[in-house]
Amino acid sequence: MIDKFSTILLDMNQTFMFGADRFGTTEDYSVIYRQLGGTMEPSRVNQLVCAAYDYLDIRYPDPQYRESFPSLRKAFVSVAELDPLSQDLELLVETFARHELGTVPPKYAASIHQLSKHFRLGLVIDIWAPKTLWVETLERCGVLPVCESASFSSDSGMVKPSPLPFLSVLEEMQVDPQDAVMVGDSVRRDLGGASAAGIDCILVGGAKHSSALGAVNSLVELVESIASDS
Repeated sequence: MIDKFSTILLDMNQTFMFGADRFGTTEDYSVIYRQLGGTMEPSRVNQLVCAAYDYLDIRYPDPQYRESFPSLRKAFVSVAELDPLSQDLELLVETFARHELGTVPPKYAASIHQLSKHFRLGLVIDIWAPKTLWVETLERCGVLPVCESASFSSDSGMVKPSPLPFLSVLEEMQVDPQDAVMVGDSVRRDLGGASAAGIDCILVGGAKHSSALGAVNSLVELVESIASDS
C-alpha cells in the first residue's frame, strides 16, 4: 500500500500527538496565566481565552479563511481590544498555547524514527498559537530532526483542507505529489487537503473514507505493518 511512495507527510494532532486542545467550560485558564506572572482577574482571563477560541473556531471550517486564517493575537485583540504590544496579550497567547499543546507518546516518536529509515518525512500541522512550544516539543522528542520540512498554519495562515500547505512542504522537499502519501486522522482536513493537492492519503485513528488509499487504527499500527511486509 505504501512502499511505492518515497515520502510520507504527517498530520500531528490525533496522529502522533495526543491530549491537545484542552479547551472547554471546565478549564481554568487563569491557573497557567498566573503561573506566567499575569495579574488580570481569573474570570476575565477565562472569558478572554474562551472568546478567542470561539473567534477562531467559527472561522476554522469556513472556506474563505483557508488561506488567510487569522492569528491568535488578532483573535485576542479583536475580542478584547487589547493593545497589540501589551504584556497581557503575550501572556494570554502563551496561556492559550499551553492548553493547545499535547504530548507525543514515546512509542509514536519511535514509530516516526522507524519511518524515517525508509521514507522522507514532512509535517503538515494546523495549530492556532505561535509554533514555539511545538518546535521545542518536537525537537525534544526527536520528531522534528528526522523531518525535512514542516508547515505550521500559525506561520502561514493556511489551514487544511487548503492544498497549499501540502504543496509548500513538497516544494521545499522537491518531491512530486504522486510520490508522496499523507497520513492523518481527519477526512475533511487531511484527506480533503491531500486530495486537493493530488496526494494520496491513509487515514488513522478510526477515520474511514472510500477516497482514502487505506485506513489503519494508528500510526504505530501502520509502521508495524510496513515492518512486517519488509
